[in-house]
Amino acid sequence: MKRVIYILLSVCLLLVSFADVSAQTDRREVRKGNRRFKEGEYTEAQVEYLKGLAKDSLSIAANYNMANTFFRQEDYANAEKALTRVEDKAVTSADGAAFYYNQGAVAIAQQNWQKAVEAFAKSLLINPDDLDAKENYIYAKKMLQNQQQNQNNQNQDQNQDQNQDQDQNQDQNQDQNQNQDDQQNPDDQDKDQDDDAKDGDQGQEEQNQNKQNQGQQPQISPQAAQQMLQAIQAKEKETQDKVNKAKAAALKSRQKEKNW
Repeated sequence: MKRVIYILLSVCLLLVSFADVSAQTDRREVRKGNRRFKEGEYTEAQVEYLKGLAKDSLSIAANYNMANTFFRQEDYANAEKALTRVEDKAVTSADGAAFYYNQGAVAIAQQNWQKAVEAFAKSLLINPDDLDAKENYIYAKKMLQNQQQNQNNQNQDQNQDQNQDQDQNQDQNQDQNQNQDDQQNPDDQDKDQDDDAKDGDQGQEEQNQNKQNQGQQPQISPQAAQQMLQAIQAKEKETQDKVNKAKAAALKSRQKEKNW
């Protein structure tokens, strides 16, 4: 039997026929389909395989080779479905290694590297000497490692972006909280403004009082004014007496001199 062979990115699909399976009611249809397949008539081959499946829907050969026609037409989803229908029976047959090999080839075509690694590993457990299976296993494993590494890098980048966004959100929240505090506590601001206004009012009142004190004359009672007037008059009389005495003394002195 021949199988799907993947070497690097090149693909070569060859037909696998379960001709040694006994008591197959679909044997004739499967053989006709195999001949069509070898001639490259994949649609005609599918018709013959469908006839065989009409007789036995769980025919390993019909489903397996139907999967090969889907594979050659790059219909990998239907190829996988055809293989899945007979997986339980195929893996316990003499061709289990071939089944897992083709299952791995379909997985590689879909870039399902995890499933490809598992399928080729199972194929090698049954047939460890299959060099093609080893090459495809190594290739699929390498691609899986690259995929996982890329995912790790993307996760790290996403985490860094999330951390940066969180830091920015925290800064914005702090600014918003500060603004809310200022808006929610206007009494403090009003109090400060009131204190400043009071200080300004007090200073203005003091200035106004000083101006008033400077512009007003002191108020005195009539009695006090009379006493002040009498004191001034007494002072003036005393001063006048002193002046008169001085004049009399000077005149006397001149008289004496004249008598000389």
